[in-house]
Amino acid sequence: MSDSTFNVFKPKNGVPIKAWTKGVPVEEAAQNQLLNVAQLPFIYKWVAAMPDVHWGVGATVGSVIPTKGAIIPAAVGVDIGCGMMAARTSLNASHLPDNLLGMRSAIEQAVPHGRTDNGGKNDRGAWNDAPANVVDTWGTLHPRYEAIVKKYPKLNHPQRVNHMGTLGTGNHFIEVCLDEAQNVWFMLHSGSRGVGNRFGTFFIEPAKQDMRQWMINLPDADLAYLPQGTEHFDDYVEAVHWAQEYALLNRQLMMANIVAAVRNSGEVPAFEAAVEAVNCHHNYVTWEHHYGENVLITRKGAVRAREGDMGIIPGSMGARSFIVRGKGNPESFSSCSHGAGRAMSRTEAKKRYTVADHIAATQGVECRKDEDVIDETPMAYKSIDAVMEAQKDLVEIVHTLRQVVCVKG
Repeated sequence: MSDSTFNVFKPKNGVPIKAWTKGVPVEEAAQNQLLNVAQLPFIYKWVAAMPDVHWGVGATVGSVIPTKGAIIPAAVGVDIGCGMMAARTSLNASHLPDNLLGMRSAIEQAVPHGRTDNGGKNDRGAWNDAPANVVDTWGTLHPRYEAIVKKYPKLNHPQRVNHMGTLGTGNHFIEVCLDEAQNVWFMLHSGSRGVGNRFGTFFIEPAKQDMRQWMINLPDADLAYLPQGTEHFDDYVEAVHWAQEYALLNRQLMMANIVAAVRNSGEVPAFEAAVEAVNCHHNYVTWEHHYGENVLITRKGAVRAREGDMGIIPGSMGARSFIVRGKGNPESFSSCSHGAGRAMSRTEAKKRYTVADHIAATQGVECRKDEDVIDETPMAYKSIDAVMEAQKDLVEIVHTLRQVVCVKG
């Protein structure tokens, strides 16, 4: 394959970096992080950077890190299993009411979102009394969870059940969208909630302790790793795979509750859901086979895009999103971007934009238009069109979605 589809950086020390960033700005801090990762001795072949790449903790968001013999907990991150789910319905745009506030309110009442009370017992982002489908789903995860927390009691999270089927905060969202044929879709973005965050945060520290004990100098302390064959490695892999399953089920529960809420809202006629559904992670680690070897692939803000794989690449609150089909490009380790990618920090967005700017940018979308969501305003993100253009050899667009309702945490 010609290098013309991506940029190649060859640092003095370490493996090359292949970056699908043509036509997309990449800040210097992110470039430095990619160079840091490329220096690690266990990176397999090269590091792949997606067009939405931007600064993260330790490793960039929007990178694919293949490793042999080690895993980097901070590269997986603390929102383990974060990802997207979308489901097409039998509804058409003509079935939607002129005023979409009632639909938005029905969704907001059906899915706990946001965070109050410092995440305590009165947190509006958790169930007070988890519904039956949540309790039943938790039952399938409980035995493995008990085994994990028996060994590491600090991993026990008080909201482990009451966070299932809930959205969270930050860039997590629920949307009602229309595709190019005016079909109605439900789409959401969330992960493993508080329990996954605790798992991810916990295992970063023993990795750092091991580095100090073994006197291993790293270009960034957040790139501390767990060598394969150690107890911490095995325990982390078990915990992270459990959290990834929790995240997948969390999205399924939310989607079921969204569908039920809209059905019962009286806002639309009877409809079928999940006519076409996609559920994919974009913050995770897994074993995969590449170039003849079994290796660990960490996707931090990236989606698996093997040939035929269906994925979701969202824009921002005011931009288009895409249902895509993977092309199985081996150069990217069969991966693609997970979204538009932030163009600036949350703090910078709040400094730069006003509520009036946000209202103008989200015109035609039924969503929150207050100062608490300025950090998620469309201008805080890169151009989704430029991102999609930069990865034409990674995915093909199957559906183009535009949101008409957006619920933020």
